[in-house]
Amino acid sequence: MLKLVLGLAIAIAALPAFADVTSRDGGPSKSEMLARSNPGAPDGAAFFRPVLSGVLYRGGFSGGDKNRTGMSSAQRQSLCSEGFSRGFYADFGKNTEYSVTSCGGGSFDYQSARSSRPANVMKAIHDTIEGNKGPVYVHCMWGVHSSGALSAMALVQFCGWSESRAKAYWNDARNGAPCSGGCDAWIDRKFEGFSVNPALSISDAQRAAICPKG
Repeated sequence: MLKLVLGLAIAIAALPAFADVTSRDGGPSKSEMLARSNPGAPDGAAFFRPVLSGVLYRGGFSGGDKNRTGMSSAQRQSLCSEGFSRGFYADFGKNTEYSVTSCGGGSFDYQSARSSRPANVMKAIHDTIEGNKGPVYVHCMWGVHSSGALSAMALVQFCGWSESRAKAYWNDARNGAPCSGGCDAWIDRKFEGFSVNPALSISDAQRAAICPKG
């Protein structure tokens, strides 16, 4: 019996710990930001990556979303249960039924977004930072182009990155995926619709808690 108990204890200790997606613990590392996935991803997600710790994550669908119907009710419920408060489907959700999912004492508000018009996403991220709400999940069809563009803009807005640094991050994180009209031109067009909004500024302490390390 003692051997069985000890064996179970060792097995449980060896299980991977679930990530606390709400933790604002000093910002994600470069390896986490570029990983193929990270703990906390809902089933069927691809390229689930932190952008701002406890505040913003990005991703896409494993195998894409050819019907453009967005996340399933199970995926929304999973994100809600983990503590996410909002989700945005960037550019491709024309057949998606957006709604608010409830879970226990929380909720997950799923909305549409455009990577060429990022103001509402930036405002939602700022509300999350200031209101200490659960993180925002921004995704697109594959998790490389549109979600990456909005994430790059968030790094400029909230972490003080230069546009050139943010675009380099976008390029590194797109996993070699091609872009219509060329990738430099693609991301430049997206940034034409973005500018830093002084009304969405955050404190140095907030920046230190969420922005990428290094």
